[in-house]
Amino acid sequence: MKKTDACPFFTYLCLKIRNLVAMEKRKVILVGTAYPFRGGIAAFNERLAWCFQKQGYEVEIWTFTVQYPNFLFPGKTQLSTEPEPQGLAIKRVFNSVNPFNWIKVGRRLRNADADLVVMRFWIPYMAPSHGVVARMARKNKKTKVVAVLDNVIPHEKRFGDTLLTKFFLKSIDAGVTMARAVMQDAHRLAPQLKTSYCPHPLYDHFGEKVSREEALGFLNLDPKDHYILFFGIIRDYKGLDLLLQAMTDPRLRDKNVKAIVAGEFYNNDEKYHTLEKQLGLEGRVVWHSRFIPDSEVKYYFNAADIVVQPYKSATQSGVTQIAYHFDKPMLVTDVGGLKEMVPDRVGYVTPTDPEAIANALAEFYQDDRLMTAFEQGVHEEKKQFSWDRMVETIVALLNR
Repeated sequence: MKKTDACPFFTYLCLKIRNLVAMEKRKVILVGTAYPFRGGIAAFNERLAWCFQKQGYEVEIWTFTVQYPNFLFPGKTQLSTEPEPQGLAIKRVFNSVNPFNWIKVGRRLRNADADLVVMRFWIPYMAPSHGVVARMARKNKKTKVVAVLDNVIPHEKRFGDTLLTKFFLKSIDAGVTMARAVMQDAHRLAPQLKTSYCPHPLYDHFGEKVSREEALGFLNLDPKDHYILFFGIIRDYKGLDLLLQAMTDPRLRDKNVKAIVAGEFYNNDEKYHTLEKQLGLEGRVVWHSRFIPDSEVKYYFNAADIVVQPYKSATQSGVTQIAYHFDKPMLVTDVGGLKEMVPDRVGYVTPTDPEAIANALAEFYQDDRLMTAFEQGVHEEKKQFSWDRMVETIVALLNR
């Protein structure tokens, strides 16, 4: 090889090495919910931060001092009872209701000289604060802002939602959606926005599987019965009423099938208890009407034969990804992105109809082979839901 031929290759190699070194030193700041706040969004942000960190990035999470004013929060508490996650730099700096704080945080982000800011957007209420901060952070001409968009059109619509969401979408460089329906919604509101799709990664931080016997013992449940699980915060759009109506099917009663309802009510709980009585379901619904801490999640999923999400409206769901982690079959309704996450080999996709839900559950319990077949399908299907893939999607948008 001539010397002149080697020089371009040597130059290319040096540039490649320099870029790899620079990539390892990139600074990422995640802005959004994290400890001491509780819930699926906090868990997602912390797990994503771990993955960025594992890949060699310098990572911080900037979370809230005030997430929601207490009078706007429908649950009992916003704060976690679990131990603080170790090994993550979490700073409480962001007040969602104070415009002066937004300016202060925006300036701090601009001066932090981060390569990438990752924001979570799940509700229009957060649009003004996040939009102002994102605009200010980008003024240094270096920092790029990529949002992980849980929802663009909220499940429970209110006046002004569209205007608020447009304000936020115009403040960011790009967005990652975890359901293709959300990507379509984003393009309707912000046609020029760069977007990519990446399925919701596994919630794999809830520990290893435990035996059915241990799970039922922890929950004080009779092992002679069969259990389906309705899990997570309870709002009207999640279709708990559809599940209760499906539970009246005599085929499920004959199989001693009971429903575990595990989660905190964010809407009026009385109507569901009234419906339970009207349908004659007393004794067939196990109510654990509270927020389930991370350390107990494994018991609920391992006690259940199948996880049911009879939602009337949906995008993606973290509950699906917990079920995947514990190799549990699923039943979901054909709304939003849920049907994308549950192919035939892992469970059922039904219409939002109690009879269709009941028919699928009856089939599941009538054929003992289905549970094993679905569990094997879940085990194979979940291999695609990695956190590395989410990081790669975000970084690819940043470099595009």
